[in-house]
This record gives sequence, structure tokens and C-alpha cells, in this order.
Amino acid sequence: MNIKNKKILFVDTVHPLIEKEFIEMGFCCEHFSENTKEELGLIVHRHFGLIIRSKLKIDNYILEKAKELKFIGRVGAGMENIDVDLAEKMGVKCFNSPEGNRDAVGEQTIGMLLSMLNNLYVADKQVRQGKWIREGNRGTEIKGKTFGIIGYGNMGSAVAQKLNSFGADVIAYDKYKFDYSDEYVRECTLDEVFEKSDIVSTHVPLTDETHYMVDDRFLSNFKKNIFFINTSRGKVVKTSDLVKNIQSGKIKGAALDVLEYEDISYENLVKENLPDAFKFLINSDKVILSPHIAGWTFESKYKLAKVLVDKIREAFVIC
Repeated sequence: MNIKNKKILFVDTVHPLIEKEFIEMGFCCEHFSENTKEELGLIVHRHFGLIIRSKLKIDNYILEKAKELKFIGRVGAGMENIDVDLAEKMGVKCFNSPEGNRDAVGEQTIGMLLSMLNNLYVADKQVRQGKWIREGNRGTEIKGKTFGIIGYGNMGSAVAQKLNSFGADVIAYDKYKFDYSDEYVRECTLDEVFEKSDIVSTHVPLTDETHYMVDDRFLSNFKKNIFFINTSRGKVVKTSDLVKNIQSGKIKGAALDVLEYEDISYENLVKENLPDAFKFLINSDKVILSPHIAGWTFESKYKLAKVLVDKIREAFVIC
């Protein structure tokens, strides 16, 4: 395919590596300086490719106007802001780069786990206030516990690998993957996750199927009281039900990098009318929160870009 001077539109700010390598391939790069879907709709017809993160949703409104579009590149893992089915029906290839931040997500998951099990968040606050409480901050060891992973793609498998030296029994359930047991993990059913897990970590994409997957009914299936970690997408968890189970003791502690109250850009909370469930989370010593930064490292910024540009090069450039 002749790509010489084909126009690529950068909808979001991304690592400069992508533009540099696109120019070397022969593409002409342009930047979208506006903010609305309507403004994007006025110019998208001129472009061969779009590079996005999460600024805007690429849906029918945009795709029906994108007559020359051949690819959409999502710098990151999740594809929920792209109507992938429609794009592919129109002959538009969709790329993402979950390989680029799998290590970062894996490391943050372990970091949040260690902080939660060892009460580091609470203990740090207490020491800063002049309180020296040892027995009240007695920790829990990972060794000997069963760590259940739900979703065994790039992120779930990275977590399993990072856990390898901790002496946990690592099990994983994935509805769409099979025969992946290895030295890091043992494939299992969801029922076994419910029966055996002491700690649970979710690593699933946000789809109609996983929206509010973790609700009161889901959590009631666990035989033990558990520690819970979510670094996937906020709307995978119904927060009000999560709070209910923290209050009852079913969830002994929660570490959340994502919240259902994030807006589409994942870069701020919808500030109006935040519910009581969120107020509980920010005031609970049983909860650790971070602003959607699992996967957000200096190294992953480069790797996310590199993985994506390599996939696009392989698809469109004859080397």
C-alpha cells in the first residue's frame, strides 16, 4: 500500500516517538487542537489514520464521516472508546498496545497489595501524627494465600509473574482463554476462584458483559472474606455494592486504581453529585485509592508508543 503523504491525525497528546517514526515511514502528521467530537467530525474525512488515547469516543458519528480512514491506534490497552465492530466492518483496522504497560500494571498491583496487607497507608498517617501503633498494624503475609486473578490477558499474566516469588497459590479464570497454566499460574473455573481465593484482582476489559460484573451477587459467592484489587476499569465494579461488602466484612480491604465515577478521559472525576459510596471510600482506612495510574510509568509511556507504532508499521509498511 502506498502510504506516502497519507495524513495521520493525533487526537490526543502522546509520546513523540510515534510521530517521529510515522514521518520516517512517509506519513504526514497533523494534530487535533480542538476538544469536541463535532469539531473532529469536520476534518476526519481527510485522514488515513487516527492516534488516540481517551479524549473522545470514536463511534458512528465519527466513523461515518471518515471516508479515507484505514486505522485507529489506541495508545493503551482499553478499546471501549472505539466502536471496534463498526470500524472493522468499514475496513478500519484497530490497534492497541497493552503489551506496553503490562509490567507497570503488574508492579502497581503488587505495590497496592503489599500496602494493603501491611497497613502501610494507615501506619504512615499514624506515625506522622505521633502515634506508634504496632499491634494494631500487624500485617498479613502473601505466602500461603490463594491469589485469584479474573481475566488472564497481558495484565493478569503480568501480575502472576510478579507474584512468582511470594509463595502464593496463584489461580486464574478467563472466560475466553484456555490451556494457559504454567509455572506462574493454574487455570481454574470461576467457581474455584470463589471457593479458594483470599485475594482477588480483576483484569478484564470494560464491555457490556463486564459492566458492574463485581456487584453484591458476585461478591456473595466468595466463601472467604477477601482482599480486593481493581486496576482494570472503574465501571467493572458497582461501588455501592463494594462499600456494602466492606462494611459487612466480606471485603477485608480494597485497593482501587479506577473508579466508576471517572469521566471518559479517565483524567478527572465527575465532580457533580458524587454519591455516598465514594465519600465512604475516601474516608475508609480499609481502602487504598489512586488516580488511574497503574500502567502510568515513565517506561510504559515509551513502550506503549513503541508497541503501537510497530504494529501499524507491520500492517501498512512493506519493509
